[in-house]
Amino acid sequence: MNNSTSSSTQQGFPKTFWIANGVELLERAAYYGVFIVITLYLSRILGFTDVEAAWLAGAFSAGLYFLPTFSGALADKIGFRGALLLAFGLLTVGYAALAVFPALLEGQGLVEYGKEATYHGLKEADIRWAIVPILIVIMIGGSFIKAVITGTVAKCTTTANRAKGFSIFYMMVNIGAFSGKTVVKPLRESMGDLGLINLNYFAASMTLIAFFSIFLFFKSTETNSESKSLGEIWNALIKVLGNGRLISLTIIISGFWMVQHQLYATMPKYVLRMAGEGSSPSWYANVNPLVVFLSVSLVTAMMSKRSALSSMTIGMFIMPVSALLMASGNMFAGTETILGMHPIAAMMIIGIVFQGLAECFISPRFLEYFSLQAPKGEEGLYLGFSHLHSFISSLLGFGLSGYLLEAYCPDPRIFDTHAEWAAAASHAHYIWYFFAAIATVSAVSLIIYGAVIKRLDANKTEEVELATA
Repeated sequence: MNNSTSSSTQQGFPKTFWIANGVELLERAAYYGVFIVITLYLSRILGFTDVEAAWLAGAFSAGLYFLPTFSGALADKIGFRGALLLAFGLLTVGYAALAVFPALLEGQGLVEYGKEATYHGLKEADIRWAIVPILIVIMIGGSFIKAVITGTVAKCTTTANRAKGFSIFYMMVNIGAFSGKTVVKPLRESMGDLGLINLNYFAASMTLIAFFSIFLFFKSTETNSESKSLGEIWNALIKVLGNGRLISLTIIISGFWMVQHQLYATMPKYVLRMAGEGSSPSWYANVNPLVVFLSVSLVTAMMSKRSALSSMTIGMFIMPVSALLMASGNMFAGTETILGMHPIAAMMIIGIVFQGLAECFISPRFLEYFSLQAPKGEEGLYLGFSHLHSFISSLLGFGLSGYLLEAYCPDPRIFDTHAEWAAAASHAHYIWYFFAAIATVSAVSLIIYGAVIKRLDANKTEEVELATA
């Protein structure tokens, strides 16, 4: 069946559509369950320092944002079914390797795992860097998913039901993300550090189910004869990098996403170290998509008569407030609880609420504004690299997080006494001041950018009018 030729009046969806959305839910559950604790896994299970773990996690995240455009081109050549089988095969192997790799280290006598890992030379052993090829396998597998699933949804929908189809797709994404992060808390509470290892069996199981679902039920083998070659995509990237307007906008928006990425880079370690092991960073992270789900339609409607740049600027100025709220937990040191929680945890959640609101103002309008800065007729080509900001912000945001955690909120396990750690972490909240400053600079830069672009466009219009007079 050729899904792309379905009747334009069709209101239902073919079986392929539901299979694609179902495996998307499974993949998101696997990914977010692992990613919310990836820096904890790298530090607590493999013994990497905060800085090493941050750069590894940042490079992993950056690759997942950079590769999909290229993976999408390959998927068009080999067919969506083949691409999905390859993707879920790689993901299953990768997640299973995250679970098995620690057992190999333990078998060599380098570490003992339980509620808390006990190292016997692991921190000095080069073998722990074997995690890099494992992360690369997951990164390559994951890079196929977004392009292929969204492409499948597009092919399985018509003009009449496309909006509804993508609405279902994004609902599945959020259900998967929410459920994956929810699994983390009971595992960690019941097993301690060992739960961070066993979580990967859950992820591998999800992607294995997805693999067999595609193998048994996904029959579409369409290829796109008009798809771009890898060379054409690379040339498009070079053109984007040479476009001053787009690169300036990308760098400015990267400031917002650097702060946004702290939901995964800094927040889990920060709340566990400052509010105690009873904290639930995986559940706190779910506050962000919940706020976006509840608020994005209202915010979009409210800003419908305002320009995309105006909406984005409002969101950018909300972000410093979010970071300052996250820092303010230390101000309530004498307060036992706020809303029944540790003050640091409570203020972190309130900060995440504001972070979600900022995203409502920025994300829906960014692609619109980005496309307007591209040359006429080449919007689609340029939009393929609209997530360059997340590539940049993943590297810089995670990398900076590692240095800040090491400087202001170090791992309590490396200190002999609690008093020594308390002294070293007395200014832990300074971390969020750095991100508040980054968000503020980005917000002001966006205003300057808008003014400069407006003047350049006005001058260009004036030149055209003079030339045609």
